[in-house]
Amino acid sequence: MIVVTTSSIAGKRIVETIGLVRGSTVRCRHLGKDILAVLRNMVGGEIPEYTKMLAEAREQALDRMIEDAAKLGANAVLDMRFGTAAISGGMAEIVAYGTAAFVEDAPQPPA
Repeated sequence: MIVVTTSSIAGKRIVETIGLVRGSTVRCRHLGKDILAVLRNMVGGEIPEYTKMLAEAREQALDRMIEDAAKLGANAVLDMRFGTAAISGGMAEIVAYGTAAFVEDAPQPPA
């Protein structure tokens, strides 16, 4: 599956635009990670526990979006984006979304 943040793919021709696809996951904070985050917040810098958690959430949302596109017969997702939303205290949703399409190699001009 080709996934791009652009509306086109170099060397490919869009044969069919299938429609919106998405994948999401909801994650919540962890008490142990919160304690470490508070301690790190006192001295400043990155909070790797949250960085890892959010990276994993983005990958899961992306995987689910790709599964959604594959079920529709797509071989590409165009204009892919991530979105986030706070749901309640300590919980957030990560959404991956884009336009499912079927693409093929573009014809090459004669040499």
